[in-house]
Amino acid sequence: MTPDVISKELDLARSAYPENQKWLIDANRKRLQWQLEQVVEKVPEGGEIVDIGGGIVPFMSTLQKYGYKTTIIDDLGDDTVQNDGSRAVIDQIREAGVRLIGADAFDEPIEPLTERGFDMVTSHDSMEHWRNSPKAMLHRFWERMPSGGVMWIGVPNCVNLRKRITVPLGYGKWSQMRDWYEQEVFRGHIREPDVDDLRYIARDLGASKVEIQGKNWLAYRNPNKFIKTVAPVIDPILRIKPSLCSDIYLFAWK
Repeated sequence: MTPDVISKELDLARSAYPENQKWLIDANRKRLQWQLEQVVEKVPEGGEIVDIGGGIVPFMSTLQKYGYKTTIIDDLGDDTVQNDGSRAVIDQIREAGVRLIGADAFDEPIEPLTERGFDMVTSHDSMEHWRNSPKAMLHRFWERMPSGGVMWIGVPNCVNLRKRITVPLGYGKWSQMRDWYEQEVFRGHIREPDVDDLRYIARDLGASKVEIQGKNWLAYRNPNKFIKTVAPVIDPILRIKPSLCSDIYLFAWK
């Protein structure tokens, strides 16, 4: 898939989504485009990919359409999937051929999921919500990857540039009090990692090659018009130093 083909596929996916779910693509368009390009670059066509906490964005379904064998493991417990529009999207994902397992990845046995092993294990904007240590689970997936396989983890950066400026000034909390205190179950951010944390995970897994990339997707979605306007200028500069970026990614090769 070329970048132009990927862009067209995202347009098609958006047109098929219910009106109340199109925002999932609109808000994540740049990120989805980049993520799909990364898979095409790093995993041969026909490779097997599992996404932990993938939700209902058209990431795995687009890859499935172009010859990848895809699996999503997600308990589907977020508010964004608790409505009729989301259930329609879930049906579309399954109809595309994606194996969608509605379960907690910490509990789901990996052995029946793949015979040859996963060429890529991805988890984007999910780890910061996990209540349990991911160590044992990540090792289970790592063991089912062949040599040359890639574990790709994306998380919000707990010490990005914006937080370094706003927190000393007394604001910058991620979630509101009512989101934590008034909800029976809190599904917000438990612990956001930083670049050193991602390198720690790579060392623990025994990765043969490690790459850290930084992005700033949140700036493009910021409600402040000024920040959204300057995002295309600031984003490439901050990427030079991933530890300053709002979104950080670990690529760890086995």
